[in-house]
Amino acid sequence: MTEARGEVLCFGEVLWDFLPDGRHVGGAPLNVAYHLQRLGQPVRVVSAVGADELGDELLRQLRQWHLPTDGVVRQAARPTGYVRAALGPGGDARYEIAAEVAWDRIELTAGTLQAATTARAVVFGSLAQRSADNRQALARLLGTLPADAARIFDVNLRPPHDDLTLVRALAARATVLKLNADEAARLAEGAAGGEEACARHLRTQFGCAWVCVTAGARGAGLLHAGRWHWEPARPVAVGDTVGAGDAFLAAWLFHFLGGSPDAAEILARACRLGEWVAGRRGATPTYDSSTPT
Repeated sequence: MTEARGEVLCFGEVLWDFLPDGRHVGGAPLNVAYHLQRLGQPVRVVSAVGADELGDELLRQLRQWHLPTDGVVRQAARPTGYVRAALGPGGDARYEIAAEVAWDRIELTAGTLQAATTARAVVFGSLAQRSADNRQALARLLGTLPADAARIFDVNLRPPHDDLTLVRALAARATVLKLNADEAARLAEGAAGGEEACARHLRTQFGCAWVCVTAGARGAGLLHAGRWHWEPARPVAVGDTVGAGDAFLAAWLFHFLGGSPDAAEILARACRLGEWVAGRRGATPTYDSSTPT
């Protein structure tokens, strides 16, 4: 990246996660935005909510977190999105995602398009690309960015929203590809040799400058400039795994944009924040002085 400037745009779903212990604001792009803001990076959420009570409450929560809401449009004809999540015995989450909701029709405001002209990066995932409206909006957003802005594709394969042809087309537009080990294996079509082999395969296939593969309790790996870095995970008493990968990505991006030349250090810092979030309930726990950043 070049000189410090502008915002990070987080494009995609904002919704309510209905978990066994209650209702929480969620959606991967919003979770990333939350952690970026807490770390000190200016950020803009680009999404949509319904003109309903859940939408009102979601926007109130964003304001309480000091996240700007002018990039979140209201859709009168569609309800605010939600997900029902069930937790397994190890804290892993399984999701039932509501369809035909507000974030399936994200509209780019004039302010968002203006912010895109000086943005440092855009974060986008695969789930929000299930609608043609959003695919068009994302294409316009990516076309508005500065040429050297980072384009971070956070793969999120949630059946039935796991069209690999679409995912490959999106990956080809990214400079940074982040995905978990299972997703990497699917995209790499069974490349032998584990996470590193998959990352190298994906780097060759899509031309991404950075490929990051997370592997849960085992750790995470990062491929850049031909070098593979691996950071083992540290033990953590899991609260739940909801949002841990989003916290990981936010910490990685924050330190990357900060200009750290040490890829291994960036990876380690990302792992520490992801672990910290995995040890707590929900994707957006309140930070305190003990939070690793």
